[in-house]
Amino acid sequence: MDYFPISLKLKNLPCLVVGAGSCAARKIELLSRAGANITVVARDISPTISAMQTSHHLKIHQKEFEPNDLDGFKLVISATDNAATNQFVSECAKAKNVWVNVVDSPELCDFIFPAIVDRSPITIAISSGGASPVLARFLRSKIETLIPPTYSILGGLAEKFRKVVKQTVFPPSNRRIFWENVLQGRVAELVFSGQTDAAECELQNLIDNASLPENNGEVYLIGAGPGAADLLTFRALRLMQQADVVVYDRLVSADILELARRDSDKIYVGKERSNHSVPQDEINDLLVKLAKEGKRVARLKGGDPFIFGRGGEEIETLVEEGVSFQIVPGITAATGCASYAGIPLTHRDHAQSCVFVTGHLKDDSVNLNWTQLAIPNQTVVIYMGLIGLKKICESLIKHGSSPDLPIALIEQGTTLRQRVITGTLSTLPEMVKHETIKPPTLIIIGTVVSLHEKLNWFATTAN
Repeated sequence: MDYFPISLKLKNLPCLVVGAGSCAARKIELLSRAGANITVVARDISPTISAMQTSHHLKIHQKEFEPNDLDGFKLVISATDNAATNQFVSECAKAKNVWVNVVDSPELCDFIFPAIVDRSPITIAISSGGASPVLARFLRSKIETLIPPTYSILGGLAEKFRKVVKQTVFPPSNRRIFWENVLQGRVAELVFSGQTDAAECELQNLIDNASLPENNGEVYLIGAGPGAADLLTFRALRLMQQADVVVYDRLVSADILELARRDSDKIYVGKERSNHSVPQDEINDLLVKLAKEGKRVARLKGGDPFIFGRGGEEIETLVEEGVSFQIVPGITAATGCASYAGIPLTHRDHAQSCVFVTGHLKDDSVNLNWTQLAIPNQTVVIYMGLIGLKKICESLIKHGSSPDLPIALIEQGTTLRQRVITGTLSTLPEMVKHETIKPPTLIIIGTVVSLHEKLNWFATTAN
């Protein structure tokens, strides 16, 4: 990121604004709402700024800007229509270690103004790093529709009772759960319906009757989908946001991991072919251990946990150990990657059935029911088949499939790095032989692959 988001306390802080036009007036309005002590320096004072002098307690000096005007200030905004003046203000401010913002000139700024959603005490800032203020304002309008003004009341209520909850509810991990229940439960609903007094009484009642039961942990077995973060389900996102620990594998993208609760512990248990850094039985035991410590554990698995994700093995252990769990299905790689590659898995003219298989077995072999897979008029989807691609193609041809049967290799499907390589059973192994392929990959075999060129709506680096 080019700019680090930070919230500054400006109450009673001396701030200087150079310029006194309409742009300066907008910045003065923002600084004033934050409680800053504002001084204006400008050769020409607009009627708008003059009218704000009393209401916003402005000190106005009608003069040209000079370097010593910065003395005693922590922050300066240059909002003149003169580029040379703005440049000069920026240079002087940086020489004196005063934070400076030059309107519409991010290259001259130490800080920039984000688009703000104000639900005080809750504030949300959206910044494009100066690249597109219009886009930032557009996103602000989107967020404002999702967060009604009543969230300001809810935030104020939480602020009012924060200290007493801290003194009443123990341990700290229970406090977080307490507040999550308050902010997503009846108290919040009463606030949103305008019953503020009833909401306050309800919150006080919850505090007075706060019991301290053992904080039993729980495991959320979550399908993280094929790669794109916006293919997560609402439930997956909600549980990720409340989990204390996130246990994730190699196929979970960085974009998805970024959506987990910021302060949660992240534990990587990724496995690669012939390099199982954390054996499955140890992962199973880890989930049990964390849950029995009272943690809420989000177990993120690429795709769907019940389709070649070994989710069944994990919950078997949880059941045996008496650990509570929830299962959140995910979009499996077959449906996600096929959709993004424009390859229907079934089609009236091409395939009336679809078979999912894994490209290597427990002993790292590729030993499948080739006779069944070679049946015509079906689609075969092979997970984890990159290493065995040559043997897969040779075996299908040997058992009756046409050497010209279309086949596609999809690399990092559904992401912006997606690549689709198409060929036939006889040509694809040689085509990818000298390519650098980055997992995850998926193989689709069948005449439906011939539709890729026509239906390829998500074209990125496709071949």
